[in-house]
Amino acid sequence: MTPSGPALLGSVKHFRWRPLLISIGAIALLALLAGAFVAGGRYGSTGPLGEFTVARWNEDLATQRATLEKTRAVIDDQVAALATRVGRMQAQLIRLDALGRQLTEVAKLDRGEFDFDHPPAVGGPRTEAGAGPIVPALEDMLDSVGEAIDDRGRQLTALENLILTRELARQIVPGGRPVESGYISSLYGQRTDPFDGRNALHQGLDFAGTPGTRVLAVADGIVSHAGVDGGYGRLIEITHGNGYVTRYAHNAKLLMEAGQTVKRGDPIALMGSTGRSTGTHLHFEVLRDGRPVNPMSFVRR
Repeated sequence: MTPSGPALLGSVKHFRWRPLLISIGAIALLALLAGAFVAGGRYGSTGPLGEFTVARWNEDLATQRATLEKTRAVIDDQVAALATRVGRMQAQLIRLDALGRQLTEVAKLDRGEFDFDHPPAVGGPRTEAGAGPIVPALEDMLDSVGEAIDDRGRQLTALENLILTRELARQIVPGGRPVESGYISSLYGQRTDPFDGRNALHQGLDFAGTPGTRVLAVADGIVSHAGVDGGYGRLIEITHGNGYVTRYAHNAKLLMEAGQTVKRGDPIALMGSTGRSTGTHLHFEVLRDGRPVNPMSFVRR
């Protein structure tokens, strides 16, 4: 039997309120859960667990900040060290360039071949397509430049030694007049002996002058003899090296002793007329490998 009238109206009202009540209950439950979530979030940010997390983050940040400061200090030290190294390298290059220019002038070299006023010319073939330039690490680059400087220094040192050796060789070769003043009174070669009138070989040059005129060394060397030697009278003999020996005879007074070193132009004796001599003069001889040679070629240097 189907309900009708008021009974039917009551059934409809009961049927419509039921789902509404269920919906309200669900919404209330959701509101309670949302409030609990918000409250839990607030509690978590201020409660013991949140405070521990923030503190740990602060510690990590402090550690990272300290590490960053140490790294920055290390980098600053490295930059300062590199700057100092570059400064030293530049100073060394300046010294090497100055030495190179000096050696070029002393050796009278062609400046086009040994020019220290301009950087050396460089070049090379083009690299293959797609191949870019190689950029070495800073330390490798500095080491490479340092090695180049060292190599340049070794080459310049070798050149300097070569020039000094050449200069030393020039200094030990006799050259120049052996007297401070005077004139050549007898040449090297065959002549009539002034004592017996016979034809004889005169093995040196005679320089006439006033008594006491200073006799000069014509090259660097060591006095190998100083004393009276027969017909030479008071004799100074100097050994120069490379087989050269010079003799200065008939002196009135010797100013050097055996074993002393002399330089070109040093006074070694005073002119006189001792030994087999007819008057005040210097007898000057040059020997090469023990054999007398004409001193004129050396005197004219």
